[in-house]
Amino acid sequence: MKPEVNKWLEQVERVKQEGVDLSRDEDLSIAIMNLVSLEEHFYFSAMKTNNKKYVAMLDAVRNVRKNMLAKIVKNPQGEEWCVSKHLLAASMRLIEVGTKELAKKNHAQADEFFSSAFDLYSLFFAINTGVVKSQGLSKEEKEAIEPVEKTPLFKKVTDFVKHAVDCCRE
Repeated sequence: MKPEVNKWLEQVERVKQEGVDLSRDEDLSIAIMNLVSLEEHFYFSAMKTNNKKYVAMLDAVRNVRKNMLAKIVKNPQGEEWCVSKHLLAASMRLIEVGTKELAKKNHAQADEFFSSAFDLYSLFFAINTGVVKSQGLSKEEKEAIEPVEKTPLFKKVTDFVKHAVDCCRE
């Protein structure tokens, strides 16, 4: 096997041995996505209606979201806390856009949005399980923000999530 594959398998095994409950964290991450969405809706409702009760609700939901995010993002380095929040938020929005494209029978566009959403979602887990370190990325990994095709980093992290995260485990 290639050294990269061996390294990846070792990282998956390490995460499993550390007792990280990725099934629980997957459910929790989806909840966090929805909490971020609620924050956005309360903000826009407050602005559209000029009703301050929505700001109070936004604040309450934000506190719940912060508490839940802390259960996954345990020891953030640098910008990992905010990066994690934004990766989940962007993933959720891309899923929603993909779903709207699907409803319009634009299957190719929907697939593109869904694929990008999963790339971002996978990067969230890769960062928060230590599979990808936020510092010291290789040149190829730094170029992973190119949206046109799968980059080595996104391929690595999506493969990790596909094998390590099992939402059906009780």
